[in-house]
Amino acid sequence: MTYSPELLKGTLKTIILKLLADNKKMYGYEITQKVKELTRDKIQITEGALYPTLHALETDRLVTTQTEYIGKRVRKYYSLSVAGKAKTKEKLNEITEFINTMVFLLDIKSKMA
Repeated sequence: MTYSPELLKGTLKTIILKLLADNKKMYGYEITQKVKELTRDKIQITEGALYPTLHALETDRLVTTQTEYIGKRVRKYYSLSVAGKAKTKEKLNEITEFINTMVFLLDIKSKMA
């Protein structure tokens, strides 16, 4: 079972920021594969969703980029900026509160027991 794009859309920035916080620097394909691996294929990020989000994070100065040449290939690595580290903490707190609110609102605990 994979999750709907609607659920993923609201959490993609948080997912990317958290991965970069945990891994120091990553390139796009590496991010998609890490998410697939960690979620056992339940979340699959497409290039069409990933790169606009990375560019938005770059525009907001939450990530920095570094280009490396590997043979004839160019690889663009993304890392958290100082502002990105602070924003990651903020986004993680926000999503934690949101999940707790949804559990309460939907009465999930009593239905799962």
